[in-house]
Amino acid sequence: MGGVFDELVAEASAVSVEGWDFSWLDGRATEARPSWGYQRLLGERLSPVSAALDLETGGGEVLDGCPSLPPVSAATESWAPNIAKASARLRPRGVLVVATAGIPFADDVFDLVSSRHPVRTQWAGIARVLRPGGTYFSQQVGPASVFEAVVYFLRKVIWLVPGFTVERYRDKLRELHELIERDGPFVAHATRFLIEARKP
Repeated sequence: MGGVFDELVAEASAVSVEGWDFSWLDGRATEARPSWGYQRLLGERLSPVSAALDLETGGGEVLDGCPSLPPVSAATESWAPNIAKASARLRPRGVLVVATAGIPFADDVFDLVSSRHPVRTQWAGIARVLRPGGTYFSQQVGPASVFEAVVYFLRKVIWLVPGFTVERYRDKLRELHELIERDGPFVAHATRFLIEARKP
């Protein structure tokens, strides 16, 4: 049993965790996504505006998947592996990608500020950069999410277990592996919710 566990942990520890591409999980895990289709809804909100900001854009995959982007488009990202990925993906589409965890833009600049799964919502900064009548649109992760997470996911979604390393959690991971081998598939639950807020 230890050999299989060690192989699985080594494989999950070696795979790249850059961007928000979770294709490595294909065939290893399944996911039920929210019914509303965040990317489609975001695309509908982007098409009529003249200036938009996407906070914590990750690798830029969600924003890049929208059919049209406003003439003034910006995105922020603070995790180094994602900054390069987002820049390569979004700059050809005219999006300014800024390496920051903050919101370093002038007041009343954007018609739309969006964020998919922000680590935390920067309400004051969002309100400051939105034009009067502007909208904040976000899909967020609820508080009871992925308590039962795995190596690859914990390496990729770094805020779930701050400071996660395989070595630090090896005993707990082995217990989880043994539980899966004994009882069958591992099920993790997550909640999602949408926010659409308008600045007066």
